[in-house]
Amino acid sequence: MTLSAQTKQDTLLGQVIINQGLATKEEVEDCVAMQSELAKEQNQRSLADLLVENGYITRSQVERIRPRVEEEGGLQQIPGYQILSKLGAGAMAAVFKARQISLDRIVAIKVLPKRMSENKEFVDRFYKEGKAAAKLNHPNIVGAVDVGEANGFHYFVMEYVEGQTVFDRLDKGQRYSEKEALNIVMQVCRALAHAHKAGFIHRDVKPKNIMITPDGVAKLADMGLARETSDVEAAQAEAGKAYGTPYYISPEQIRGELDVDQRADIYSLGATFYHMVTGQVPFDAPTPSAVMHKHLKEDLVPPDHLNPSLSAGVGEIIEVAMKKKRRQRYQTAEEILTDLERVAAGEPPLMARQHYDLTSLAEIEEGGVPSASHFQTKRNAIPVSAQETMDVDARSFRDRMLDPIVMLLAGALALAFIIIIFLILSHSGR
Repeated sequence: MTLSAQTKQDTLLGQVIINQGLATKEEVEDCVAMQSELAKEQNQRSLADLLVENGYITRSQVERIRPRVEEEGGLQQIPGYQILSKLGAGAMAAVFKARQISLDRIVAIKVLPKRMSENKEFVDRFYKEGKAAAKLNHPNIVGAVDVGEANGFHYFVMEYVEGQTVFDRLDKGQRYSEKEALNIVMQVCRALAHAHKAGFIHRDVKPKNIMITPDGVAKLADMGLARETSDVEAAQAEAGKAYGTPYYISPEQIRGELDVDQRADIYSLGATFYHMVTGQVPFDAPTPSAVMHKHLKEDLVPPDHLNPSLSAGVGEIIEVAMKKKRRQRYQTAEEILTDLERVAAGEPPLMARQHYDLTSLAEIEEGGVPSASHFQTKRNAIPVSAQETMDVDARSFRDRMLDPIVMLLAGALALAFIIIIFLILSHSGR
């Protein structure tokens, strides 16, 4: 290792040790000064050795943090970027705060660990994420900047969002007010509408993937599971596999269906909305598989049962968004956005009520009866106006009565026709 390379590694080592609280800044600086004095005597010593010899850290601690030092040392060689700090890490990748030197701006760099770089599936998915994000340009979606490979590291550079995730607040046991949640969910809904129009489904909408800036702007992040709806080959390769996060995943994703579409994102958005306003996930269980089983089979506890202060409209929106059958949900992001905007303005969610009516009709056609939650929602619903209520009642009465009346009239006409024919035949027989 050259002197300059050793110096860079020692600098990184010192930063990591201080950041992790293994030694104080003063202790590290003391060893750096000692290292400089020894160098004058042609006695080159590593910073790690001096820290261990002086009892500031142990050899095992050095070995434990060395992989991270080597990783960050390699990242420092990503051309055009200066790594500043580590923002976080997950099972699939680590995210670093960095400076883009050419434009002198702060960015975030998502890096695939070297152990994942040998897995072609992970690498392909990583690049697909970057390419998907690059095709989306929306104020409520974290923007893509660059994607590439350097020194064996695959990296994806994206917009740096200062703030916290929706989950950060929920994790502290603090739920969102109805007004706050509506504002955030509407913004995410606009992001999804843009992504869906561009031909992408996110497939992992959840609180951890929604960033909130200090100005209150919501940004949908992490296109790691995003897939183009037209990518039949990818859909076939993933058939039968449950891609998503158990607490927020849609039933069709759990079943690994081939034709997962935008309605899966609507379900996950509904589950996220539920968590935000109740402080609890829609379904909970000891294991991921048990949670997913509940998504498939168990009835949803209405959100207003957990938070009685919620308006009836918010409850209706969440319940329709989280219908287990896709055809009973909102069909597009624009549909649910319409209702969100109405409820935010103090008006009832008309699209949700249309879906409730269609659901009831479908249940009757299938030989069932409308669900209890349907009638509960109807009881709690606030009409738009007295005149509209009368119009709805009149239409309902007319619809209920129309078919029997037509059938009776048709029967009477048929009977009259038969009697006339009988009388004519009887008269001619005489």
